[in-house]
Parts: sequence; C-alpha cells; structure tokens
Amino acid sequence: MLAQLRLALAQINPTVGDLVGNCALVEKAAVQAAKEGAHLVVFPEMVVTGYPVEDLALRPSFRKASKTAISDLAKKIRDNGNGDLVLVVGYLDEAADFVNKLGAPIGAPQNAVAIIHDGQVKARYVKHHLPNYGVFDEYRNFVPGQASLVVRVHGVDIGVAICEDIWQEGGAVSTLKERTPGLVVVPNGSPYERNKDDVRLALVRQRVSEIGAPIAYVNMTGGQDDLVFDGDTIVVGLGGTLLARAPQFQDQLLLVDLDLKAQTSKPDLVIHDEKLPAYSSHAGTIAPRLDDLEEVWSALVVGLRDYVAKNNFKTALVAISGGIDSALVAAIAVDALGSGNVYGVSLPSKFSSDHSRSDAADLAANTGLHYRTIEIEAMVESFLTSMRLDGIAQENVQARVRGVTLMGLSNQEGHLVLATGNKSELAVGYSTLYGDAVGAFAPIKDIYKTDVWALSKWRNEQARLRAETAPIPVGSITKEPSAELRPGQKDSDSLPAYDLLDEVLLRYVEGDEGGESLIAAGLDAHVVKRVITMVDRAEYKRRQYPPGPKVSPRAFGKDRRLPITSRWNEGSY
Repeated sequence: MLAQLRLALAQINPTVGDLVGNCALVEKAAVQAAKEGAHLVVFPEMVVTGYPVEDLALRPSFRKASKTAISDLAKKIRDNGNGDLVLVVGYLDEAADFVNKLGAPIGAPQNAVAIIHDGQVKARYVKHHLPNYGVFDEYRNFVPGQASLVVRVHGVDIGVAICEDIWQEGGAVSTLKERTPGLVVVPNGSPYERNKDDVRLALVRQRVSEIGAPIAYVNMTGGQDDLVFDGDTIVVGLGGTLLARAPQFQDQLLLVDLDLKAQTSKPDLVIHDEKLPAYSSHAGTIAPRLDDLEEVWSALVVGLRDYVAKNNFKTALVAISGGIDSALVAAIAVDALGSGNVYGVSLPSKFSSDHSRSDAADLAANTGLHYRTIEIEAMVESFLTSMRLDGIAQENVQARVRGVTLMGLSNQEGHLVLATGNKSELAVGYSTLYGDAVGAFAPIKDIYKTDVWALSKWRNEQARLRAETAPIPVGSITKEPSAELRPGQKDSDSLPAYDLLDEVLLRYVEGDEGGESLIAAGLDAHVVKRVITMVDRAEYKRRQYPPGPKVSPRAFGKDRRLPITSRWNEGSY
C-alpha cells in the first residue's frame, strides 16, 4: 500500500545567535512550502540557533531563548494559516532533570529537532552520535539522545536522524532499520570540504539500502566563521535512485513528490492516520554538481560574503601588491561583495618593482574596485631613523608599516581588512606578524600556493567564457613570486619550489605523515627536514592569524591542534 507525500526541504542560511532572524527564515520557507502544496517541510540541524553554537550551548539564557523561540515559531506557523503543515525544525534544547556530572556539559544541552504541527511542538528527537573530530566539539557542548522517533504523517511513518547519526555504523541507523519507517528525514549542518568525491550521496545510498526506506537529507548553506556550508540537499529513493538534488552554495526550497509505503511501523506520534487523496505529482529537480575549482571558488566567495555581512560590515580593504595572492583575494572579494564595496590600496616601498605597481593598477581597472596608492618609504625611513635595525628585522618594518596603515584605514573608514596569505606561506611561517598577517579574515588561508595559481587561471577563464574582462593581470600570474622587501628578493631564496613544497605540506599537514615516511616515499631528505622544521616552528604565528574559510580536509585552526611549546622533532626517533 502506497501513500503520496509532497516533501519540501528548506536549504537555507541561518546565522548563529540570530534566533529572531532564523525563525523568520523558517516562517518564510514554511509559507512558500504551503503555497507549493507541501505536506512536510524539513529544515537543517539547529536552524533556529544557527550552527555550530559552540559554548553558547552552555549558557542557560541561550537554551531558554531557543526553547521559547521554537514554541513561538509553532504558534506563528499556525497563525499564518499553515497549522496543518508538518515541520521538522532543528533547535537547541536541554535534558530535563539531568544531574550534572563530571565530563558532561553543564545544563545538559541537546542538539534536537522539533516536530511542529497545529501550533504545537508535538514531539522532539535528540541527536544520538556527537562528532568529536576535526572541527567538531559536540561532546563538549551536548549530551546525546537515546530514543528514536517515528512520526506518522498522512499515513507515512517517518523516521528522524540528525547528521552524524547516519555517518556512524549501528546505533541510530540500526534502530531505524528495526522500526521499518516508510521515509527517513535527516537535518544536517555538514560543512563543505574539498575532494569529498560525493561521499554524502554514497553514504545516503548505503543507508537507504540498510534501512529499506528513502532518505531525505537536507543541509544548510552559508558561512559561519571559518566554516562554509554548501547545501547539496538530496533525496534518494529505494534502489539508490537520486530523486532530487539542490544546487550547491545556494538557498533553495527543494520540492519532491514521493510514493511511499504506508503504515509500515509503530509510530511514537500519529499526526494523520489517513492517506492523502490522489493528486498529480511532479518529479524533483536534480541540480548539476560543480567542478572542483568552481566548488572551491564558491566556498571562498560565500565564506567571505557571510563573514562580512554577519559581522555587520559592508566593505572590505585589501592591500594590493601586484602579486598573485593579493590579486586573488581582491577578485574573490569583488565576487563576494561587489566592486563598489571593495577598497584596494597599493603600499609601495622603494623595493617595489614597476611591474608590481602596474599589475596592481591593472587589477583595480579590471575589477572596478576603489583604488588608491599610499607610498610608505617616508614612514619606513622615519621608523628606522628612530630605531636601528638590520637584516630581516629591517625588512619586516616595511610589512609592519603596511599593517599599521591598513588598520588605520580600517579604523578611520570602517572597512574590514583582508589578510592575503596562503596556506603554503602560513604553514612555513613565511609571513610577518603585525605586518602582512594583519586583518580580520583571510580568504585564502586554506589554499596552497599551487592552487592560488590554478584558481586565478580558472577565474580568468570563466571571465573569458562570459566575454568579460579577466580580473587578474597575466603579469601577476606569470611573474616569479617575491615579497619585495629587499633588492632582487624571490620566494625561492627562502623556500623550495612551490610544487615540491606543497607536496610535502599536503602529506605532512593534512596526512600527518612523519619525516621518515616522506623520505621513504622518495621526497628529498634535505627538503623534507627543512620544511618540517619550518612548519613546526611557525605554530605560534598560525595561532595569531585571522580565521579563513575551511575548504581542505584539514585546515589550520580547529582541524589541526598542536602545542606551540614542543620539543618533539620528527627526526628524534
């Protein structure tokens, strides 16, 4: 016996802490879903509070506000005339009568979803599996749920899981299998990560096979500090058929009509026993996947756009040197904010080459961003007159004068300063604290130098295909990298060739391979030891670097946590 159901999956962009704004997003999507004839609307994980809330979960006031918001939301949906709509909405709850104990978060916060119908929260489900790896600290912030949940809606028994619940073998998945639902809905807060190779789809297909029911997997969009959520909401039917897919990095209400097995389980809650009368159904749309570089570009643009907007800035400031890194950051900023909201400043010293100056001016002309030049030589000389420095200390005065200038402009004019360092430089400490490391956000912090070139070429090619002006000057792409802090300086004076450097970094930073393993793999022993030493010594710099969007499997920051003070040496044992 089959029953029809029109499902709406709300792929939207919440903001952490903005309970009023987030509930307004839910209301808007619910109204649209009702107009489209949907019977069930599923929202992302913790959409009411935004995600991840981190230690906000430990505040009683925040938990209380979340619980009040979900109750008020249920009433507003009913008062808008959509009381018969069933919603699955993520929010922050807390375990009642929980006795605080050592090792558990005080107040027993819980990552939950509410089942809303007719102005009430009719049931709730609490996330069972709490991820505690990579960027996740959910053992720190939540206590797990124990009970499963199956709700009958128009004759269909719907099981619920939250994100990590389906990533772990057994547990919630095994319980759902035993309860034989006709459909499983999975709200998610799953961050973007490069080179996942569509593992979400493969996972959902596997769980469909195991549970024996279609799965609707809804994910959020947008940036939150150093995380970016790419959406990519999917519905997978029996046999692993992809029935619907939302576009990546875009908000969308994804609609799909499903023919589902009816009354397959013993539900915990019955909202509608009866099936819907037959209606004309429509197939779900399947958005195409983006290619690798377009995915990464989209993640960087969304991450920057939301960091600026959600922190109440309107404009960004970039130091444009004429080099490839600053050119790429400026191009990302223009795509994210619009050229009228990006302010570029050239800060040449006596060592800045003519081609760097002209490339900086060409970038400004190509992109249409605001542009000015501030000569720093007089400021540098004034500093050095007052304080005798030589060597690297003298070179770094230039970078620090630039940093002070940028922050002065930021304070005076209200721009958010963007740091332009890439992952390769950050890894080996090739940056100046309080100099080129200043800023509030670092758009290419998780992009290796070789990918800086690849993304720049890709963005220019996209412009060519659209008959637009390529944003990044060819000279910035083709010239040999240099910090231009002394005559004739080149990055290769201090660093291995970037293709070799990035290979070592990829395996050491992201793969945690030791020096012995890298040398055994055929990499030059001298280069390996040198690079590893540079990486290990630069930890203190990375701790002081601005946040930036995570796109790799292992970004600097929450993904990779190492002590600053450490005498461990890869060659010691």
